[in-house]
Amino acid sequence: MSLTRNAKEITWGKPSKPSSTREQKSKPTQYSVQKLRGLGLSPDLIVCRCSDPLETSVKDKISMFCHVEPEQVICVQDVSSIYRVPLLLEEQGVVDYFLRRLNLPIERQPQKLLTKWKEMADRYDCLLETCSIALVGKYTKLFDSYASVTKALEHSALAINHKLEIKYIDSTDLEPSTLQEDPAHYHEAWQKLCSAHGVLVPGGFGVRGTEGKIQAISWARKQKKPFLGVCLGMQLAVVEFSRNVLGWHDANSTEFDSKTSHPVVIDMPEHSPEQMGGTMRLGKRRTVFQTKNSVMRKLYGDPEFVEERHRHRFEVNPVLKKCLEEQGLKFVGQDVEGERMEIVELEDHPFFVGVQYHPEFLSRPIKPSPPYLGLLLASVGRLSHYLQKGCRLSPRDTYSDRSGSSSPDSEITELKFPPINHD
Repeated sequence: MSLTRNAKEITWGKPSKPSSTREQKSKPTQYSVQKLRGLGLSPDLIVCRCSDPLETSVKDKISMFCHVEPEQVICVQDVSSIYRVPLLLEEQGVVDYFLRRLNLPIERQPQKLLTKWKEMADRYDCLLETCSIALVGKYTKLFDSYASVTKALEHSALAINHKLEIKYIDSTDLEPSTLQEDPAHYHEAWQKLCSAHGVLVPGGFGVRGTEGKIQAISWARKQKKPFLGVCLGMQLAVVEFSRNVLGWHDANSTEFDSKTSHPVVIDMPEHSPEQMGGTMRLGKRRTVFQTKNSVMRKLYGDPEFVEERHRHRFEVNPVLKKCLEEQGLKFVGQDVEGERMEIVELEDHPFFVGVQYHPEFLSRPIKPSPPYLGLLLASVGRLSHYLQKGCRLSPRDTYSDRSGSSSPDSEITELKFPPINHD
C-alpha cells in the first residue's frame, strides 16, 4: 500500500485578525503552507486555529491558494471547553474524511459514544456547584507533573455535575520545620488543606516531603475527611496508621529508612534494593477482591477482580498485614497470589482508601476511574446514596452508568474491524 494511503499530513495555521480592521486574514496560513511545500510536504488537512468561526470567504481563499478542497480546511475556533473540540471536528466531517481517504475498514461509527460525549460537553457548560480537592505532593510547582491525576479528578467531578477546584499543596510546607523557617507558607498550606472537601496524595519517589504527606494523611484520618492515596500515597497511609494507631513510632518505608525496626513498606522481594534499573512492577495487572463488603468493590460494580496499571518498586510488607487489619485497616484487594497488598480501606471512616496501582491511567471522560469517583462522591457527601442506589448516579448527573468492567474503553467495541491481512 502506498504512503499516500497509509498516512495523511496535517498542518496547523492561525489566520490573523488585526484589531484595527477585525477582518480575518488568510495570508499567514498561505505562507506557512507555501514554506511547507518547499520542504516537500503537501498537507492533506489545514487546521485553522482562530478565536471565531472561519468566514466562508476566508476558507475558500485558503482552499484556492493552498491547493486543497474546502472540506480539507478545518476551523477550530475558541469553544467553551476542550470537550467540544471533538464535536467541532465531527461537525466538519473530519471523521468521514479519514475513513474515506485512508480507506479505514470500519463498518460504522460509534454514535452512542458520540451522543454521550455531547451530553458530557453540554453538562460541562452548566456546572454550578464546586468540589475542592487538596492535592498534596512534592511536584506541585509544575502542574503538568500530575496531569493524569488532575484529568481523572476532572472526569469524576464532571460525572457528578460539579466544578473541580484543585488546591495544590507542597507537602514540605506542611512539615513542622516549615513553621520555624517560613510560618506564612506553613499556615497557608494548612489553611488550604483544612478548607478542602477531600484529600488526595498521589504517587511519587524520594524522601523529600514524605513527612508532610503523612501529616496530611493523619489529619484526614482523624477529621474523617475523604482521602485517597495512590501508590506512594497508599504506602504512607499505612506508615501513618502504623505510627499513630499501632504505636510503632519509627514505622517507615525501607525506601526512606533502611534501618527502621518496623518496615511496613519494603522493596519487592524479587528485586535487589541496590539495583534501581529495570526493577519496577509495571503494566496492567490483576487485583482480586478479598471480600464483598468493600467500598471499592462496589464502586467497580461488584466484580471478582479488576485490572489496573501499576508503576512501583516498593509495597506494603505482607508480614504485618494481620497486625494492621486487627486495628481496622483492611486490605480488601490483593494480587492473584495473595502476596501483594493492592487496595486498603479504613473501617469507620466516610472514605479512607489507598490503592497501590495508578487508576488515573485508565480514567476516561465518559468513564471516570472508580477510586477517583469515590473520592469525589464522598467529598460532596453523596457516596452512601450512590452505593445504596446500586452505583448509579441520578439522571440529572450522569451520562454514563458504571458497568462491572474495569476497562475504560468498552464503548469502542461499537467499532467493528475486519481481520488484518498482513500479506
